[in-house]
Amino acid sequence: MGEEDDGAVDRSTVYPWHAHSKEECFAELGVAEDIAKTGLTSADADARLEKYGENKLSEKEQVTLLQKIWAQVGNVLVGILVFVAVVSAARAIAADNSEDVVTNWIQVAIITLVIVLNTTIGIVQEGSAEKAAEALKGMLSSDALLVRDGKDVKVPAANIVPGDIVKLNLGDRVPADLRMLEVSNLSALEAALTGEAVPIDKTTDAIEASGDPQAIPLGDRHNMCFSATLVSQGTAIGLVIATGDETEIGTINALVSKVEKKKTNVLEQIDTVSKWLAFFISITALCTWLVAFFITDESGIDALTTALVCAVAMIPEGLEAIVTMTYAWAVSNMAKQNAIIRALPAVETLGSVTTICSDKTGTLTKNEMTLTAFVTSEKRYRFDVDASERKPENFVVNNAYLHERADHTKYLKASEVIKKGPSAQRKSRRGRKSSFGFGITQSMHPATANEGAEEKVDEPSPDAAAEDTPAETEAKDEPAGESPDSAFVRKVLGGGILCSKCTLGENGGRKGEIGNPTELAILRAAYFGDVDVTGVKESAPVIAEVPFSSEYKFMATVHAPLEENDTSDYMDKLIVHVKGAPDRMIPLCKYQAKNGSFLSSDLEPCNKDYWIEQIAILSSHGLRVLALCRGSLEKGAVQQGEQLGPEFVQERGEPWLTIVGLCAIMDPPRPECIDAIRIAHGAGVRVAMITGDHRDTALAIGGMLGLVDKEHSEAVTGPELDAMSDDELKVAAMKYNVFARASPQNKIKIVKALQSEGEVCGMTGDGVNDAPALKAADMGVAMGKEGTDVAREAAEMILADDNFATIVTAVREGRVVWDDLRKVLLVNTPINNAQGMSVLFGLLFGLDETPLSAIQVLYCNLICAVTLGFVCAVEPAEDGIMDQPPRRVGKRLIGRFLFLRIAIGTITLVACTVGSVFWTKAEDYDLEERRSQGLNVLSFGAIGVTMSARFARKSAFHMRTFQGNALAWWSYVIMGGLQVFITYTPGLNDTIFTMAPMDGFQWGIVVIFMITVLVVMEAEKAIRGVITERKYYEEDVEDDDGPTPDNTPLPEEVNRFGKNQELAH
Repeated sequence: MGEEDDGAVDRSTVYPWHAHSKEECFAELGVAEDIAKTGLTSADADARLEKYGENKLSEKEQVTLLQKIWAQVGNVLVGILVFVAVVSAARAIAADNSEDVVTNWIQVAIITLVIVLNTTIGIVQEGSAEKAAEALKGMLSSDALLVRDGKDVKVPAANIVPGDIVKLNLGDRVPADLRMLEVSNLSALEAALTGEAVPIDKTTDAIEASGDPQAIPLGDRHNMCFSATLVSQGTAIGLVIATGDETEIGTINALVSKVEKKKTNVLEQIDTVSKWLAFFISITALCTWLVAFFITDESGIDALTTALVCAVAMIPEGLEAIVTMTYAWAVSNMAKQNAIIRALPAVETLGSVTTICSDKTGTLTKNEMTLTAFVTSEKRYRFDVDASERKPENFVVNNAYLHERADHTKYLKASEVIKKGPSAQRKSRRGRKSSFGFGITQSMHPATANEGAEEKVDEPSPDAAAEDTPAETEAKDEPAGESPDSAFVRKVLGGGILCSKCTLGENGGRKGEIGNPTELAILRAAYFGDVDVTGVKESAPVIAEVPFSSEYKFMATVHAPLEENDTSDYMDKLIVHVKGAPDRMIPLCKYQAKNGSFLSSDLEPCNKDYWIEQIAILSSHGLRVLALCRGSLEKGAVQQGEQLGPEFVQERGEPWLTIVGLCAIMDPPRPECIDAIRIAHGAGVRVAMITGDHRDTALAIGGMLGLVDKEHSEAVTGPELDAMSDDELKVAAMKYNVFARASPQNKIKIVKALQSEGEVCGMTGDGVNDAPALKAADMGVAMGKEGTDVAREAAEMILADDNFATIVTAVREGRVVWDDLRKVLLVNTPINNAQGMSVLFGLLFGLDETPLSAIQVLYCNLICAVTLGFVCAVEPAEDGIMDQPPRRVGKRLIGRFLFLRIAIGTITLVACTVGSVFWTKAEDYDLEERRSQGLNVLSFGAIGVTMSARFARKSAFHMRTFQGNALAWWSYVIMGGLQVFITYTPGLNDTIFTMAPMDGFQWGIVVIFMITVLVVMEAEKAIRGVITERKYYEEDVEDDDGPTPDNTPLPEEVNRFGKNQELAH
């Protein structure tokens, strides 16, 4: 921060707080070195508040109601309607007889109603305005504990200023960005911001950086705490270095606000169609005026009236309403399947999505650290990670489960596998620490078994590593499918229960849980193994303990013996439970518990080669590994409440513990995601996983989900992406399905790289860090349950059940929407064209009066479009829709074959309508009767077009015409009923619609022409089917130029996240 800025911040000049010592940070902020004790004075705090402003996020400029209205009406077609309404009003005012007055004012009223209706629908549709900034504000702390004037005081978070001293405790939400000054076992849960699934341990030392310090990603800045994250463990004192918009959460706010959303393909094409229609309507209206003025010898004003009738007839004023209805119907269907759409046009985008970039934590996985397996000296117990009932059968013996290394590690030494795995504690040259508190830091190399506890552990030779140890061979001979009893589960996991300060959530779930997620995984597994976790703790209270520290990587507790926990062999002893990083535990172990049994008779020498290989196997599959050990001491060796240090465990001269087993822990995939991804692949949709987790963990999860295959067999990391050029990044985005150690900056760049390659990119996510990428993607999908409000408000779609499989339903609906919109155009466009062109060609071929009156035209335009158009708007999916690849980017809404069908429909309707009027004229029917004939032929002919349009390729002469869409026949009945009503109702027919009742002969003409329209449309469909089958041409050939890549530049705020650097191991 350092200095005020009035506009955008140049991040190259931002002070790198994490790379400087505490004293340098004090100097930069202009505070005393004893600030941690004294805090700011009230006067200094007020001055700084005046300088830096309140600790809150800037609000996005609100769109006014007038701006929203103009956005709906500011187009050419509405302009033509307004012009027609104005002329009609002028004619009503100047009219000499009451009939013309009534007719013109009704016309004005109908046009006004259409405009108001469409505008209202549009505003309501977009009513779910962007609220991401509000959601971000809701994440900020409401107040904080500060040191001011030498005293601890609680202050509203909005009044916090740079230079303040903040005290943090377990459960606190960090109120601003802090540089840590003092920490006591502090860890912060930053998954929403960085993507790390487990809390990150915090330190105070400056981070050494080679090159640009800003290149260090947020997840590696372990001496910082960030606004809106949560303290999951310990206490701390921090120095406020940034508030409000200058915090990292403020960066997210800026990105969410600045990333512009593009119009969907359909909306862009509707705009294009509207422009061409406006041009075509203008030409037709001009031709109509010329014909009326020069051929029929009408006066100038009457000729203008006729031309305006023609224009009104051809304007698709109901089109926008029907497009909205199409979207709304799809949204309604999707909501029933737990997919909530925030912006209606986004439904269409789903149908063309070619790649879904998914966040791992909480989206593809449960966002819940879970015990996956428990490995003893002889058996492997697989735990049902989806267990919902409490029973020991949730543990099943399965010695084939994770019994060998992942393919990509089979030829590496065990030490290399462990060092690269998720259980390793990584330390780079800049001092970064792993987010896994029990991470391995010691290399595992040869040493004698009985040397000091701090010696390194033997590593099996390459040959030995490839062969089964005797224990493994014996284990593989054991029958699979057996389950232990709850007493066994209580004994083997007892160390994990007793050696823990965590509190399990309600009914074993996450609600109300307190503590480290990795430790909670053991408690949860015991709970679902039918162990009374609370009872175990209460039955054996802690006598003394060695508290956990990230320095020595273990925790130990001392308890009085209890037969249910410890067997009768140890009733005269004190029991010591030790839980920690396996590299620290194995050197301390003299014995191993035979298949988890620690009876004196079942203790056997610790086979260190075996345990090292098991750690390597589990690590290769992306699992975090904890060792559970135990030991015994003479009674009286430890006193109640005695303060113990790490030497209590480490400095006993020789190994003395017994290893009970290894806990393999991971954030498991959602089971339904596996099927969903398989279905997505079948539909031609690629799924890529982007995560902040380690490469091996990401590859393991990717393999389980079906994302890793021969074509996409490897993962790429954020540091590797940062080192790539733009062209290399585009290649990588298309090559890899798994992106590991990715920062928010990487995520949004991956999305943009895919878009630049012509991909239609969907992005799923649940965290704050996903919001910019959700906004930048063509389709942002957020989680409804576990997701943050920020992600939900930045996305177009929300999964109410957090189920990735729901996306498949959404993709299907997106494809249906595209098909239905084309059917809507096939129905509405010929009807609108026929209304206007019937007027033109009727006059051109010699009629003295227009075949349709202005009111008839408006009525037919609105009623036909809304009733018959809505039939196709809700048409169910045709068979095989999910067997097709995604819709090609840039595919025209009105392609070659659809344009041909529209032309054929228009010509047929015009010919039938004008022909029927000439037929009745030849039979000496008067003007009102001829207009009744023309309107009914046109209306019932429109029903014929609709019956054919419901099926894009299959024939309507089939029972399917009567099935699948009940609204179709309701619409036909309503349409026919209204026609009879306006034809025969006195006063309505002659005064308003200029019509007269029809006789049987005229209805016979209506039936003949309705059948003619249907037969012509079906004949075209049959001929086109034969041509397509013989491959004489391909439907809807695309433009030669292909899709236009999206090369929209990234907002500057993206750079605030910093670049990754390759870690030095």
